[in-house]
Amino acid sequence: MRDYRTPTARVRGLGSAHEGTGHWINQRVSAVAMVPLVLWFVGSIIFHLGDDRAAIMAWLQNPLVAILLTLGMVASFYHARLGIQVVVEDYIHNTAAKVVSLLVVQLLLLALGVGSVFAVWKMALA
Repeated sequence: MRDYRTPTARVRGLGSAHEGTGHWINQRVSAVAMVPLVLWFVGSIIFHLGDDRAAIMAWLQNPLVAILLTLGMVASFYHARLGIQVVVEDYIHNTAAKVVSLLVVQLLLLALGVGSVFAVWKMALA
């Protein structure tokens, strides 16, 4: 296989990090996983429009509902993390700002994801 990098790039070891394909595949897989979960969630919300709190709590206490909501949230926050990571890496050029931004975004999404899952399971087990 031919190496099309410049001589300087070959010496410095610059080139493909071989991480882009995996990142791309993970984002597509999470997007495909979200399609049926979002359709189910939207349909469920439409079906339960006008229900009182007791009916919603009874719905949330169904283990299948709690599991599907959890899967949807995990897929959504993971997909968001991947997408925001790409935006930060592409548009923030200062290395320190990029590292701080990625760290803040990942910690924020982790906290929101854990909080969301906790809220669902607290209602499901109430």
